[in-house]
Amino acid sequence: MVDRANIKQIIPALPDEKIDMLAATSVLQQQAADIRNQRINWQSYLQSQMISKEDYDFIAAFDTSDTKARENKLKENPHQAAKTFLNLLGHVSKDQTIQYILTMIDDMLQEDRNRVEIFREHSTRKRESVWGPFLNLLNRQDGFIMNMTSRIIAKLACWSHDLMEKTDLQFYLTWLKDQLKLSNNEYIQSVARCLQMMLRIDEYRFAFVSVDGISTLLSVLSGRVNFQVQYQLIFCLWVLTFNPLLAEKMNKFNVIPILADILSDSVKEKVTRIILAVFRNLIEKVEDGQVAKEHCIAMVQCKVLKQLSILCQRKFDDEDITDDIEFLNDKLQASVQDLSSFDEYSTEVKSGRLEWSPVHKSGKFWRENASRLNEKNYELLRILVHLLETSKDPLVLSVASFDIGEYVRHYPRGKHIIEQLGGKQRVMQLLGHEDPNVRYEALLAVQKLMVHNWEYLGKQLEKEQTNASGAPTNKPGAQVPAKA
Repeated sequence: MVDRANIKQIIPALPDEKIDMLAATSVLQQQAADIRNQRINWQSYLQSQMISKEDYDFIAAFDTSDTKARENKLKENPHQAAKTFLNLLGHVSKDQTIQYILTMIDDMLQEDRNRVEIFREHSTRKRESVWGPFLNLLNRQDGFIMNMTSRIIAKLACWSHDLMEKTDLQFYLTWLKDQLKLSNNEYIQSVARCLQMMLRIDEYRFAFVSVDGISTLLSVLSGRVNFQVQYQLIFCLWVLTFNPLLAEKMNKFNVIPILADILSDSVKEKVTRIILAVFRNLIEKVEDGQVAKEHCIAMVQCKVLKQLSILCQRKFDDEDITDDIEFLNDKLQASVQDLSSFDEYSTEVKSGRLEWSPVHKSGKFWRENASRLNEKNYELLRILVHLLETSKDPLVLSVASFDIGEYVRHYPRGKHIIEQLGGKQRVMQLLGHEDPNVRYEALLAVQKLMVHNWEYLGKQLEKEQTNASGAPTNKPGAQVPAKA
């Protein structure tokens, strides 16, 4: 685990004020500005006995625009502050008032992050969970209430001396992940902002990965989102790559092809900058040299070198971009010089983006490397079979079918292995595919899979014809050649 004390040195500082300026245009911030201008009649809550005299005295005095007066009230009795806020959240049901209370709490924490300990100390004294009252509010119907609560939870989790406990953490991160997946979620910037905070803490990163967080980030990035959300979600990937173990695993989720596509379309400097920073970490932070090499090859195959040459022509204000372009250019150029045909093939298959690159049609490649597809428990063969099963792209299906045919043609036990992995069945299903190229390649692959059986059958027929000139052979009980 990375020491929490060193996190700020490990991740180059992006001041919270700067992130909050970016978030200032979000729907949540716009609504919060309107809510601050409202006035709540606390007296009516006291008269109807919905709140106690003690809670009324605190909230009436604290609900003022005078920052100094609020600060003095908190110093005078911090325990009462936590007690009152939690009592109000527990006893008031009106959405408008809950919105106002949450905005007050968020502003209070934003003014001084040490105030998160007010809630921590109160819950310790009461022997209650600090998270319970807030996590319950994530189940409300009102979008503002859910997302302002989420913002408060992120601050409590990131600014407190104590980490968020495992089950509460899993619940919260799953909620954030599900919010990202909601179609047309108007609060998506606020959700991403919470993740940007949470994923700076190493322990929270692993918890996020365990709830399938990386796949979710990439799934959203593969769709149509605006450049601000793109930036925020790629920022989340970037902070994850500061952990060497996560940096090594990252491209198993196809992060390089997806970010390479965004890079080629990107017109915003900050999106370009954060993608280059992710790519740099995927080479620099990885401790296994072989994995770093695979990442370089994946970037080359995704045409990143071409993008770097285009970016070299542009003038950037940010020195980091220029530095990252030079670093990546040097590393990728070196990997091209050192690239074996099998490295190239392996990386292409792992990316899932098969195309008719020269290695596929090279007889020399298959003669020398067919047996290498058995390595790591048939890893590459399993990927090819999986692509036949899941891909909708006719090009990918055509190339995968061809490769399976070449493997069985050049590796003696290949037919048996492909059958065991379910490849034969997948290829045969493609004989009825709507695309003529897929049908053609599937037919060729099936022929290669069956060819030995055909040779056997041919010999049997020949033998029968020879015997036929002498004694007839198809009498009852005569042996029938085994079917292919």
